[in-house]
Amino acid sequence: MSTEQFNFAVLTISDRCSNGERQDESGPLVKKLVEQNLNGHCNFYEIVPDDREGIENDLKLLCDNVDCALVLTTGGTGLAPRDHTPEATMAIMEREIPGIAENIRHAGLKHTPLAILSRGVCGLRNQTIIINLSGSPKAVSEQLETLYPILPHAIESAAGRTKDCARD
Repeated sequence: MSTEQFNFAVLTISDRCSNGERQDESGPLVKKLVEQNLNGHCNFYEIVPDDREGIENDLKLLCDNVDCALVLTTGGTGLAPRDHTPEATMAIMEREIPGIAENIRHAGLKHTPLAILSRGVCGLRNQTIIINLSGSPKAVSEQLETLYPILPHAIESAAGRTKDCARD
């Protein structure tokens, strides 16, 4: 694990949370876990509705204008008609990182067969990594656990700061 601190953003995507019908538990949990386990500093957190164009605009803003190496979204990855997070992410990312999303779904199968229903994607825009996490706090915790070993290297690599990926 890296000891160098990095900035990250959390975007909770939920109609009910954004209009005050439900409290966001997943976004604050993402913030807490990444700060505790990866030495990240959350410099942006927002709750937004399940609106594809709005999500795209927020992701572009975060990747293009806010100093963050990582954007973690939570919510909007399921099969419901208003779940648009993966489509919004794919629309603005420049390169896909399919292995991260595959790993998240694969690890989730240890906990529930429903993990394969997540449509979350991962990719890069500029030097910012975007990862779609599920909306439930339990899933968020399990998904982040699978990412701890790889995120420091991924962030360094996306920023062009790695020298050699070969094992000793």
